[in-house]
Amino acid sequence: MPGITTALREDWAKRFFDISVAAIGLVLVAPMLVLIALTVKLCSPGPVLYRGIRVGLRGKLFSMLKFRTMVVNAESLGGSATAADDQRLTSIGKFLRRYKLDELPQLLNVLAGDMSLVGPRPEVPKYVNLYSPEEQAILKVRPGVTDWASIWNSNEAAVLEGSRDPEKSYEELIRPTKLALQLLYVRNHSLLIDLKILLHTGLKLINEDWIPKELKPYGRVKRYRMTSPASI
Repeated sequence: MPGITTALREDWAKRFFDISVAAIGLVLVAPMLVLIALTVKLCSPGPVLYRGIRVGLRGKLFSMLKFRTMVVNAESLGGSATAADDQRLTSIGKFLRRYKLDELPQLLNVLAGDMSLVGPRPEVPKYVNLYSPEEQAILKVRPGVTDWASIWNSNEAAVLEGSRDPEKSYEELIRPTKLALQLLYVRNHSLLIDLKILLHTGLKLINEDWIPKELKPYGRVKRYRMTSPASI
């Protein structure tokens, strides 16, 4: 029983940390949230927030909040993977995605308990349905705003830019390593590791070339390169 008690204590500490930081964060960025919301509304018709269906802890579906960065009904016009040159992106959407500002409303998801500050990024049902028995372990921890995979693949839009099929490119270039890094977190996570991931996330936002030592064995994410007609 001591092991169970320790695990519960760590879960409570993590949840307390999540609630405290998310609440303080929302207060501090409140003016920025208002400014972004107004800009999104003025730049494109439609709702300010995007509510994407994601799979959370123990397979529970929830609505992950983001500032809307694409045209209305974007999901009916293409897949879940988004390249930097995706025609569905709004003018302000490209900027918000590049600097992760569209993710700020997820602090509300953290307060609600659907997400944690740190944990495997929540996936769409389509890809969760493809999980192997080993990968199902990802659903045993609360999904997060950031994790090792988010740092490794900090600019997914740039990785997929130029691809005729962003979904296929995502599955080939990103998903295998993303799953490996999410399983790494599942097998070895603690409040101390969460703090380390948050620190590395901040450093990555400041310096895109920053690679923490934990990720060096995985190499850099490969960007898509479209074959030119002349070389075919």
